[in-house]
Amino acid sequence: MEPEISIQRRKSRQIHVGSVPVGGDAPISVQSMTNTDTCDVDATVAQIRRLEEVGADIVRVSVPTMDAAEAFGKIRKQVQVPLVADIHYDYKIALKVADEGADCLRINPGNIGREDRVRAVIQSARDHGVPIRIGVNAGSLEKELQRKYGEPCSDALVESAMRHVEILDRYDFQEFKISVKASNVFMTLQAYRKLATQVEQPLHLGVTEAGTFRSGTVKSAVALGGLLLEGIGDTIRISLATDPVEEIRVGFDILKSLNLRKKGVNIIACPSCSRQNFDVIQTVNELEARLEDINESVDLAVIGCLVNGPGEAREADVGLTGGTPNNLSYEDGQKSHHVKQEDLVSELERMVRAKVQKMRDDEAKGIIARSE
Repeated sequence: MEPEISIQRRKSRQIHVGSVPVGGDAPISVQSMTNTDTCDVDATVAQIRRLEEVGADIVRVSVPTMDAAEAFGKIRKQVQVPLVADIHYDYKIALKVADEGADCLRINPGNIGREDRVRAVIQSARDHGVPIRIGVNAGSLEKELQRKYGEPCSDALVESAMRHVEILDRYDFQEFKISVKASNVFMTLQAYRKLATQVEQPLHLGVTEAGTFRSGTVKSAVALGGLLLEGIGDTIRISLATDPVEEIRVGFDILKSLNLRKKGVNIIACPSCSRQNFDVIQTVNELEARLEDINESVDLAVIGCLVNGPGEAREADVGLTGGTPNNLSYEDGQKSHHVKQEDLVSELERMVRAKVQKMRDDEAKGIIARSE
């Protein structure tokens, strides 16, 4: 195997969103946003808990009204994950959610209005020890910039972001992160590349209004994958018109593909052909569903025949290669035992879970040894 290429990440200032470090040498965090009515506290809490279960590091909640701000406070008390309060224009809502325990304020200082209101929001963030996220979107650029550039472009996105940055600089407030999102892949790439050279703050990556599950996943993988390979990006959100839980799963899959985060079972599977000795597609789909609860990093190779099977299986933590009359399993690079067709899914699940349990036991022994 070729040695892994190490991605040299852009040096950025580290901030904290609740207990989650963002920027610096912190792991790239994965976040999503609720799509429930924030005033429906029970529904919003239930969705946030589902996001927590699949590993969300941060969750953003829209707070469009003062009633929603009241609800936000009740939600904050019922969940563990850090919450970003998403506010537009109304500075009083920003002040309210800061008092209610928001871990970050998503509000653009240039959109707040009078100077005294800007000062109040920044002071509130400072007093509560919470950062601000500047969020620029191609679809909501200032009218002046729309006239200047004629249409959304990367330069317009960066200029808009820097206007907000200048306001925070004026008040010597440096605890912020920035996003410059567009639905166009090339505009997104260019905007983040330009912004990365102008600020030291962490960058929140995303393709806005990316689309449906399939097309949005592809757009996000291309744009965010390109930036992450260049070392740009400190936290990501995959915007998909689907269940927000899928945003977290896709986000981690992108990071896993670049060896930037290790989480969950990484399934390596052939696309299948007439050489397969079992139904590869059905097998891996069932395994993926059964193993979703695992957070530990495990490589599982499922290959349908003897052409590429042994090589891939030997490189994985747990592997299987199709064979006649029985398939051959591998564990930690070594041949293990034969598996009958009817036992494939259950046996591979057993092997993965046994591997995970051993990892947990080894970790527990290490903790005990260090404490003695």
